[in-house]
Amino acid sequence: MSTTKNYAGIPDKFAQLETAKVVLIPVPYDGTSTWGKGADKGPQAFLEASENMELYDIETNTEVYEQGIHLAEAITENSSPEAVVNAVHKRTKKYIKRNKFVTLFGGEHSISIGTIRAFNECFDNLTVLQIDAHADLRESYEGTKYNHACAVHEASQTTNLIQVGIRSMDAIERTFMDEEKTFFAHDMAQDEYWMDKVIEAMTDNVLITFDLDAFDPSIMPSTGTPEPGGLFWYETLEFLKQVFEEKNVVGFDIVELCPNPSEKSSDFLAAKLYYKMLSYKFMGEAAEDDYDNTYDVDSKSGNNGSKFDDDED
Repeated sequence: MSTTKNYAGIPDKFAQLETAKVVLIPVPYDGTSTWGKGADKGPQAFLEASENMELYDIETNTEVYEQGIHLAEAITENSSPEAVVNAVHKRTKKYIKRNKFVTLFGGEHSISIGTIRAFNECFDNLTVLQIDAHADLRESYEGTKYNHACAVHEASQTTNLIQVGIRSMDAIERTFMDEEKTFFAHDMAQDEYWMDKVIEAMTDNVLITFDLDAFDPSIMPSTGTPEPGGLFWYETLEFLKQVFEEKNVVGFDIVELCPNPSEKSSDFLAAKLYYKMLSYKFMGEAAEDDYDNTYDVDSKSGNNGSKFDDDED
């Protein structure tokens, strides 16, 4: 995929790596999906939709792109599921060490194994907030532990994993699930306090992995494994805004957009979701014409000041 242009067509002064607070890494990979194919086309569709999106956010009264958003070179490794995860882990960790607010757009959900691993190595007591229709807790699937069906298995063993919106899973996944930190869609529909309960279960540092099939297919049909009974737009934004206000969100990824040339609304929803999440993250910070990088990483000991690897853009 081509990522030669700036994210959302923003001016060059807001897209430079040296000064941008945000890094966006596209990961066009779809190597292990088992039904609807096309997640590898998701990042390009997302970027094209972003170019046609208004950059003023009414709700927050901000233009968050002025904080600086650097569009990194896409990760195109696809030789094996494990190699993809390793590439995502390496690149993500590199930018965390550069004190960037790191975001990724996939691609299928297996890429999040690398995302989560990198953040967990750099932030203490990490909560992984998984917003998803599927549990994705299998230890291995179709011969690999780097399958999209295993996206948060490692996180379940190494982080404070909280699962929101779940409505499809295999029985074996219950053996890996902490049901006190799992919020099933059918329960959420009857519980007006579910948002507060989710946030109460979090630690201070939160990484969000957002599978777009968490949304109801009536508003998000273009995903590989749509499930009825999902989240809607405004309840999702209400929840995300509360998370960003009450916790230190250290980064996020968005996955599983499978674009349909005849249905552009899903691409645009993904673009708006990404921009909304950034708007919530930085809504208390005024942009400056001549800013330096002020995004602070509360890293685990030993990571600050580490040498960058040689995988530079």
